[in-house]
Amino acid sequence: MVEIELDGKKVEVAEGSMVMHAADKAGTYIPHFCYHKKLSIAANCRMCLVDIEKAPKAMPACATPVTQGMIVRTQSEKAIKAQKSVMEFLLINHPLDCPICDQGGECQLQDLAVGYGGSSSRYEEEKRVVFHKDVGPLISMEEMSRCIHCTRCVRFGQEVAGIMELGMVNRGEHSEITTVVGDTVDSELSGNMIDICPVGALTSKPFRYSARTWELSRRKSVSPHDSTGANLIVQVKSNQVMRVVPLENEDVNECWIADRDRFSYEALNGDDRLTQPMLKQGGQWQVVDWQTALEYVANGLRQIKADHGAASIGALVSPHSTVEELALATALMRGLGSENIDHRLRHADFTRSAGVRWLGTSIASLSQLQRVLVVGSNLRKDHPLFAQRIRQAARKGAAVHAIANQAQLASRDAWAMPLASMQTAEAAGWGDALAVLAAAVAAEKGVSAPSHAEPTDAARATAKSLMGGERKAILLGNAAAHAADASRLLALAQWIGEQTGASVGYLTEAANTVGAQWVGALPGAQGLDAGRMLAGGLQAVLLLNNEPEFDSAAGAKAAQGLDGAQMVVTLSPFKANLAFSDVLLPISPFSETPGTFVNAEGRIQSFHAVVKPRGEARPGWKVLRVLGNLLGLTGFDFETSQDVLAHVRSGLDGVATHVPADRLSNALVGPVDLAAPPAAPAAEPVAASIYQLDGLVRRAPSLQLTADGRGSAHAVRGVAYYQAIDEVTA
Repeated sequence: MVEIELDGKKVEVAEGSMVMHAADKAGTYIPHFCYHKKLSIAANCRMCLVDIEKAPKAMPACATPVTQGMIVRTQSEKAIKAQKSVMEFLLINHPLDCPICDQGGECQLQDLAVGYGGSSSRYEEEKRVVFHKDVGPLISMEEMSRCIHCTRCVRFGQEVAGIMELGMVNRGEHSEITTVVGDTVDSELSGNMIDICPVGALTSKPFRYSARTWELSRRKSVSPHDSTGANLIVQVKSNQVMRVVPLENEDVNECWIADRDRFSYEALNGDDRLTQPMLKQGGQWQVVDWQTALEYVANGLRQIKADHGAASIGALVSPHSTVEELALATALMRGLGSENIDHRLRHADFTRSAGVRWLGTSIASLSQLQRVLVVGSNLRKDHPLFAQRIRQAARKGAAVHAIANQAQLASRDAWAMPLASMQTAEAAGWGDALAVLAAAVAAEKGVSAPSHAEPTDAARATAKSLMGGERKAILLGNAAAHAADASRLLALAQWIGEQTGASVGYLTEAANTVGAQWVGALPGAQGLDAGRMLAGGLQAVLLLNNEPEFDSAAGAKAAQGLDGAQMVVTLSPFKANLAFSDVLLPISPFSETPGTFVNAEGRIQSFHAVVKPRGEARPGWKVLRVLGNLLGLTGFDFETSQDVLAHVRSGLDGVATHVPADRLSNALVGPVDLAAPPAAPAAEPVAASIYQLDGLVRRAPSLQLTADGRGSAHAVRGVAYYQAIDEVTA
């Protein structure tokens, strides 16, 4: 540790730290633009100049290492004069168009200009003009004349997103940030560039000119998409979600969010919202009141149970639903006497779990891993924030190994991180690849291999790598969980993990995959799994927050399986499943209901509604509670969503933040034959692309216009959306 004197106070910091780090520790603010705690040091802006004793001139705090006994003054005349001079230079070419700038009111340059800027400029020359760029549907670079060349966006792309999509070209007053060859910015984390831009050069294209920052109310929430459970600030105006930005949480998402977390809010305000209950009568959809719709459903369930038995009723529930909704849906099925409920719509292997399958380690620990083996995952697209953490580990020297199919691992650069080894194989071959790796590990350790596979040279190299290091993990991706031989993959991963000392876990697909398991949204011993329910045979089906044609392994065949049921009830925020549903019940999306998600590490995160439900939509837990009451079932006397959560958490410490450790287990039920592959060839799992994961992202026009979204049927929504905007603004 090194001790310095900062504005008369003694501060102790680690050797190698910069003066800026010492100031942060002491709680002393030093003005800056290019410095960011998560990015490398560039020392571009020079706004952080400070007075260091015995130094002939002011020095940049972000790039000056501390030395023992150093004396630093941040408020001396020398420091203030230097900072004001830098501000004067920065404002020479700045357009000073704060009244029309989207960044106005939350702009670092604007804030610091108040304290360090002059009331007039000594420069009368013409200001420079930088031509605008079109870099895609998410980021606006219309006013690049505002850019102060801090290069935060460039460094973010290189260091966090893993792709250098922006760079600075030319010199002097001709310098500008650009994509160089006119490409679009396509990173799945690109929206974070908007947040870290200290001026109004990079702004949100969907939000552009929609509201002023001081008009917005800010409310906390949690992302409803992947299993990170990213913490959000949802910004609201006139009971409408206008913008979503990250809420910093070092243990979960740090200060970043994925683009689908940021821009999927567009779907909340779209025309596809279901705002009134509807019944299909004579092949035509009719709007009805809630009482009529709920009584129709309750009477239909009673009649079908009387005619065909409780086993003819089932529920397919989305792992993007809240804990409260899933708990009541499960209670509803059990109360009716049915064991047919499942959240595993995309799975092909429905082997029972010994416990709640989870990440197997903490999210924060992913940044510190030294060895990683990822199986069956398009890591960047499936879990952008997990990929970002593993990328951090790789930058520190971690060896990352991958086994995936061609689509997931198109090239060594597909994950935007260095890979120590990569094996491309279709899903049917992943088990064999793991068996060969297990044989190589066995040979390294001199123990019996779990199968008869012969190790290859490549497998031996990977095994040797996994045997080294202290912090290591084997992570099974979405496609590995969905694969037909998922149990064999897990068993082989467990064996390799035991031999190498690595943790073994699932990246887990959705915002509440862990929560769905925790509340028991799984079929009972005699119940039908999602695959069999979608194949047909049920007379009554409840679809909670999902569209089987897009959200299940059955795909288009799901419509055929459900079409034979007497009654299909869809509970959704959107006009979904119109072809085969008989009843549509409008439930609130995550922004309009209180609820709870449990992320991949088992962290329980509750949130409140940020706006009122749209139209006659109601929170899903309330709809299920009333339905339970109409059916005369016990255990549905809840007044609030907190009451439902308290019931789920019964027996759990009131301050517990995670699912109990004794419930979290990736162990298998019963033995799995590791020596032999499955009798039937494993089908290729259905892969949901990054912007097809759930109903919200599918209906977000801007996301569908990105490179990852284009080509899907839903991209047409995005084209129509922007054509409408162009007509209005023309």
